[in-house]
Amino acid sequence: MVDEEQYNKVVGELRGIAARFKPGQRIYDEIVGFRDEVLARYRPIFSSDHIPILTKEEFTSFLYSENNHHWSGLYRKGLGAAEDMDALRRALALLLDENSAIQERFPKALDQVTGLGKGIATAILTVAYPAQYGVWNNTSEAALRKVDLWPDFARGADIGSRYAQINELLGRLAANLEMDFWTLDSFWWFVLEPQPETLPQPVLETSSPVTQSGGRFALERQLEEFLLENWERTPLAREWVVFSTPDDPEAGNQYPTDVGRIDILARHKTQPRFLVIELKRNQSTDQTIGQTLRYVGWVKKHLAQNGQSVEALIIAHQIEKEALYAISTLSNVKMMTYEVEFRLKEC
Repeated sequence: MVDEEQYNKVVGELRGIAARFKPGQRIYDEIVGFRDEVLARYRPIFSSDHIPILTKEEFTSFLYSENNHHWSGLYRKGLGAAEDMDALRRALALLLDENSAIQERFPKALDQVTGLGKGIATAILTVAYPAQYGVWNNTSEAALRKVDLWPDFARGADIGSRYAQINELLGRLAANLEMDFWTLDSFWWFVLEPQPETLPQPVLETSSPVTQSGGRFALERQLEEFLLENWERTPLAREWVVFSTPDDPEAGNQYPTDVGRIDILARHKTQPRFLVIELKRNQSTDQTIGQTLRYVGWVKKHLAQNGQSVEALIIAHQIEKEALYAISTLSNVKMMTYEVEFRLKEC
């Protein structure tokens, strides 16, 4: 349950933020502006009538942000779910069957096929039933935690019961903020990152053992996606794997905490160690170090058990010499730089 006094206070604050979330604002235009187009394309595909004949091409097309215009990274695990289309069709048929309660069918559907995590499943629910279901992913969870509205779950509550409780809260917020579920889900990005209204200049040079042919990192978000997609090709993969849970195979990407989102959370393959990976964004290195140490402290308190250590890695385009002095005093924090390689090909 959510405390009513706290809820009303937060809603008042969110209404003030929502007044700035409108056409002309970058996140609004990039996500909400494509809502009707995406629903027109994918709502019929994710209808109960179509699921029995759903093709692999139809499903996998939805996983890419250039098609869904909303969620990035769904393809990393979702492509695996599409390897067994019969199992996937059964899972989606169960997920979309309104004859049973969502708290009952949600965990059963996720158990049907590997790769169908809560982020993909709730995105599909939002597209199939845009007036009934909201999205539960690391972004919405981080935003609810940030505004102190993350629900208290009953001890032992399974993922279905938790989603039902979260969805009830999202529905109430959508009504109070006069938003549909699609708009509310994009609004969480604005709540978490309200400051950048213009894109930074593209990065043209840098320093890491992995290169991206024919591409560039215009934003650190692209670097984050690149690291996750090419994890096994980086030196990090020798010791570390991206953190996951039975409920969420993508849990380690944008891991939600009460003090912000960890870009990438990893765990050691053989030793009791966590690794917090932060990308230096449009802020000073000193600010990034402070932010990273807050995440290290949070992981120590909430995740580390039985003597597990927590380390940190900051990845940046370049490092100021002042920051090197600070890092030299921290035995559990390291820094790396990255580079981008361009290749020109004749047509």
